Amino acid sequence: MLKSILAFMLLIVIISCKENSSNSNNKEEIENEFSEQIKTKATEALNFCKENNFNTEFCILVDMTIHSGKNRMFVYNFENNEIVKSALCAHGSGKGNKKSTGATPLFSNEEGSLLSSIGKFKIGARSYSQFGINIHYKLHGLEKTNDNAFKRIVVLHSYTPVSSTEIYPFHLPMGFSHGCPVTDDQMMTYLDNKLIKTEKPVLLWIYYDK
Repeated sequence: MLKSILAFMLLIVIISCKENSSNSNNKEEIENEFSEQIKTKATEALNFCKENNFNTEFCILVDMTIHSGKNRMFVYNFENNEIVKSALCAHGSGKGNKKSTGATPLFSNEEGSLLSSIGKFKIGARSYSQFGINIHYKLHGLEKTNDNAFKRIVVLHSYTPVSSTEIYPFHLPMGFSHGCPVTDDQMMTYLDNKLIKTEKPVLLWIYYDK
C-alpha cells in the first residue's frame, strides 16, 4: 500500500515538473516572439526618424494589440536597441454605438469620436494639463489615420488613477481616455524629463497589428 502511494506521489511530481517545464518554454517562446516584433517596429521607427530629421536616441512605441492591463507603452532606446521603460497605456473609450471595450479597442480619426487614432505622431509642445502630473505634450498626426490629432486635442498625458504596475487579468477602466494615449504619473514624469531635453522632435507610434 505504502509503495503504491509513493509511486502515485512520484507520478504527480513528474507530471507537475513536465507541466512547469512546458509553461516555462511557452512563456520563453512568447517573450522571444514579442522581442522580435518590437525590434522590427523599432527598426522601421529608426529609419523614419533618420529620414525625417527626428530624434534618433529614442522613440515611444504603443502596441494596442496588447491587453490593456499589461504594459504596452515602451520607451525604446535606438542606441542600445532595447526597451528602457514600459508602462500601461489607456485607449479611447468611444461613445454611442462605437464604444471600445477593454479587450477590443476601436480606432478613429474623427473629431468627437473619443477613440484613439493609430499611426505615427510627432510629439510637439509641452503644456499644462489638468490631469496627472499637470503636464501634457501636443501630438501632431503624420498619417491619414491620425492627422486630426492636434485638432481633436489628442495629447500625451498621465492620469493619477492609472496604475504604475500591470493589473492583468483586469483591463484599464473605460473612461480613462477620450482618445489620448494616457499613462501613469511615474511614466509621464520619466517621459517629461527626457522630452524636455530633446532638440529634435520625438516619434510616438501607436499601432494595432491584428
